[in-house]
Amino acid sequence: MTMGGAVAKADGLLSSQPRGLQKRLGFAFAAAVGLGAVIGAGLMRTSGSVIDEVPFAWLVILLWALGGVHVMLAANVASELVTSIPKAGGIFVPVRAAFGDSMGLLSGWASYLAYVAAGASLAIVCADFSAVIFPPLADHSIGIATSLIVILFGFNWLGVREGAALQTAGSAIKFALLVIVIAIAFFAEPPSPGFWPGFWPGFSSAGTHGGTAALGAFAVIAAYQMIYGAYAGWDSAINFVEEDENALTNIPRALALSILAISAVYVLFNLGIMKALDLDAIRTSDLPVALVLANIFGPAGAIAVAVLAIVMASTSLNANIMGGPRVLYGMARDGLFLRSTMRVNAGGTPDIAFAMTLALSVLLIFSGGFEFVFRLMGALIIFSFILYDASLFGLRWKQPDLPRPFRAIGYPFLPALLLLIDGSLLIAFIAADPVSGAYMAVLIATCIPVGILLHRRRKSGN
Repeated sequence: MTMGGAVAKADGLLSSQPRGLQKRLGFAFAAAVGLGAVIGAGLMRTSGSVIDEVPFAWLVILLWALGGVHVMLAANVASELVTSIPKAGGIFVPVRAAFGDSMGLLSGWASYLAYVAAGASLAIVCADFSAVIFPPLADHSIGIATSLIVILFGFNWLGVREGAALQTAGSAIKFALLVIVIAIAFFAEPPSPGFWPGFWPGFSSAGTHGGTAALGAFAVIAAYQMIYGAYAGWDSAINFVEEDENALTNIPRALALSILAISAVYVLFNLGIMKALDLDAIRTSDLPVALVLANIFGPAGAIAVAVLAIVMASTSLNANIMGGPRVLYGMARDGLFLRSTMRVNAGGTPDIAFAMTLALSVLLIFSGGFEFVFRLMGALIIFSFILYDASLFGLRWKQPDLPRPFRAIGYPFLPALLLLIDGSLLIAFIAADPVSGAYMAVLIATCIPVGILLHRRRKSGN
């Protein structure tokens, strides 16, 4: 062998050595990825659907505010868990530590598939709204969605700093645009002077429910289920705990700040919509904010809504693209997935995990299967968060001496209240959609023996 060949071989051996995640992120990104992942284009559709279910304006606002309180309680638990075990991988990390491989595998896959399905759907949303701006694109939505997701994956492939910069800038632009829209809605001429005097008694006798007597528990549950979905992604920052330069301080602060900002935007957005529009018109509209802008800007309002939706959806898409591969990375390190997905490139990106996630995302775009995955994951994600909530108690019992830089406020009462809320929601969601509950039971039954097998193989390998 020549000297050059030996050097080349040595270089190859060195380059094959595993490279870990790199500490290149800070507080600004942790807050931005929370804002970016949560506030998506779905907010514009969800507002009208919630109002259609609940015939009281005050109750609509109360439910949106309670959604913020709910996720703040969850962030209180997450802050202790992520600082106690600061490892990449998201919610599955403490679940596995507390309850073993089977439940860790279940929660990890549920979290990962939710990221992939959300990414596919967000790419389709961007493509659909691009056709509003350029109508000839309407027949090419699949190609546009695929191109967008490939471009964003490619940009993030360059390195974690590039992806973080894109996320931070996108979240700032999204937040500013939403503040402008809220201001426009509040200053718009209302359709009648009766909004504020009628705010407390209810909407009107017209509409889906036909008055106050039609309000029932299932309507409130259905409305809150949509609101809870609109807050999904609040935990995105915990996936990057190993890459934050001061994670033990930054992550809890970023979770709290981003949730407060999101809650304020959601409440003000819905107040603005209800002030600017006839409330029965909101019920029958898929995009109430489009009516607000159309009343002010005419036909140009539709283009403004499309631009807003694309900015919101693409920023959420980037957050999903960054988060999903980190879940695979963490699962692989704990022996729950292929070890090759632990490879990290020079820019700090887990590139094999990115390649797998891109392939699965494109497959879902072409198949339309993300809708099925969403239905399947709905109850399963709730179940995973119940495990996540319970892991706080499990780790306090199993590892009482584990360092806890942040200790959950109000323990054990507030974490127990969160566990009760999430457990009740799971029962309500399964009652409303038994098919999802059946799929969840099948996946749990599958993960248990697989988790036991993985545990035995890893133990015998030691």
